Amino acid sequence: MDNVTHTLTGLALSRAGLNRLCPRATLLLILSANAPDADVVSLLGGQLKHVEIHRGYTHSLLGLPFMAVLCVLIAAALGGRKRLRSKLLWTRAFLLCCIGVASHLLLDWTNAYGIRLLLPFSADWFHSDILGLYDPYIMAALVFAALWPPFARLVSREIGGPATTGKGIAIFALAFFALFGCARAMLHSQAVALLQSRLYEGQESLQAAALPDPFSPVRWRGVVETPQTFRLISVNPLGGLLPEGGRVFYKPALKPSLESAKRTQPFAYFLYFSRFPVWSEQRTAIDRTAKTRIDLVDLRFGVPGAGSLHCIALEDSDYRILGSWFTYGSGARLGWPDTR
Repeated sequence: MDNVTHTLTGLALSRAGLNRLCPRATLLLILSANAPDADVVSLLGGQLKHVEIHRGYTHSLLGLPFMAVLCVLIAAALGGRKRLRSKLLWTRAFLLCCIGVASHLLLDWTNAYGIRLLLPFSADWFHSDILGLYDPYIMAALVFAALWPPFARLVSREIGGPATTGKGIAIFALAFFALFGCARAMLHSQAVALLQSRLYEGQESLQAAALPDPFSPVRWRGVVETPQTFRLISVNPLGGLLPEGGRVFYKPALKPSLESAKRTQPFAYFLYFSRFPVWSEQRTAIDRTAKTRIDLVDLRFGVPGAGSLHCIALEDSDYRILGSWFTYGSGARLGWPDTR
């Protein structure tokens, strides 16, 4: 999920009572709740390098204790009056950071992007598809829990009442988070079952996914693969779906142009990463010479020409790849001449 949610989750865990375990507990939990995203430094090697590394070793079970140790060392290096002065406090700090890192892995597992939890023993992706990368309902609960204590202290100073630690509201926010996730999980299971129970132009589904709508707790974006097509269908487990509705993308026939693109590094990795890969081709002319633009997109993140996470290749009439790219954007300009 987004790093604001990770940060607020770490803060809520601290205020829920974990801040009593050792000095600088809040700092430790906030650092560790964000630590796995340290792989963002791979962007220095370009977007393709980042997508290859992102949610890999730093998001794995094997990497969890190493990320926790890193957070403890950073907090210790910051020093200050609240130092870790005994082995017991160091141990507690490490356990706190393990909890923070584990919260990050759990939240990232809930969305469609997923994590590679078992690296280096398995490169499989794990994803539950129950929450989006950003969820406004969870965000609202966590923001309320973060802002309530200072507001309550301000009010208590004015009226002379007792100050609040924010423990109760933090526990409430975390409980809401957990119950909301469980409810979404039940609706998700029903949505997937609904998608798999139908025939699509007489064909059974090979696989189906229900991707969350961040603004509607009961609406899902269904993605269905059949032997010949991929389909996007709006699903409401409480209402149903229309199998003849939505968008349909036909699987391309095997041909030299696509085979050439598959052998390039961006396409080879993206095919490993994708769950619902959709191809498209478009003829274009560059330097008065006919070319073919080949696009590959994962329906989890967009459609050809829109959304995010695209691979693009430019090919000549002899099926030679002139260039291939990966981009986090729609790729609208990649592969086209610069008209500036």
